[in-house]
Amino acid sequence: MSVLLSRPARLAAAGVALCAALAYGLELYDTFAQYPDRPLAVELWRQARYSTYLTALLILIAFARIAVTGRVSAGWAAGLTLWSVTVGTVYHGLLARDLTGLSWWADQGMHTLVPGAVALWWAGFAPKATLHLGHPRLWLAWPGVYAGYVLLRGEIYGRHPYFFIDPPLSGWPTVMLWCVGLAVMFWIAGLALVGLGRVVSSARGRRENAAPADPRPR
Repeated sequence: MSVLLSRPARLAAAGVALCAALAYGLELYDTFAQYPDRPLAVELWRQARYSTYLTALLILIAFARIAVTGRVSAGWAAGLTLWSVTVGTVYHGLLARDLTGLSWWADQGMHTLVPGAVALWWAGFAPKATLHLGHPRLWLAWPGVYAGYVLLRGEIYGRHPYFFIDPPLSGWPTVMLWCVGLAVMFWIAGLALVGLGRVVSSARGRRENAAPADPRPR
């Protein structure tokens, strides 16, 4: 069930969408600075192999919609947060590159700024009271769809985006182990997010329901 957000929450959601748009735009600018003759359609199709770009676009669209409609459900808000933060975590843990100049800024925008902005918005504004233990299973949908899509695409076009999901490089058994391991990681992280949401929601509820201090002088 969606919740009506406050004006500050909607403005902050617009800020998150803006961060995603700026990060994505800077990434495109940096790419075309290096490859000025590459057609835009070719670059967009290349980027569509990578979870970073797809998740950033999802964040951009979802948070723009949140800002416009002023409504979001606890499950959807937490799912967006989990996906974005996990993308940043996996990148910094397994895939980070030694970049300089504009490329470094573009890289940090996609993998640090956007996940950080989403996490801060969720912590400060997202509804959390209705999160439950069934949500982490639902949140496996986005990484599951991505894994199926990118494996199929790789089989058709012969190129895979990451070493852990590249069957010609690592073999199908290793790829399947990686997929299972990442799914377990997503699920555990989802459970932790539900627990954190309950703690934050409970603490906020206690503060709001606390009896006011007796104003009479003693």
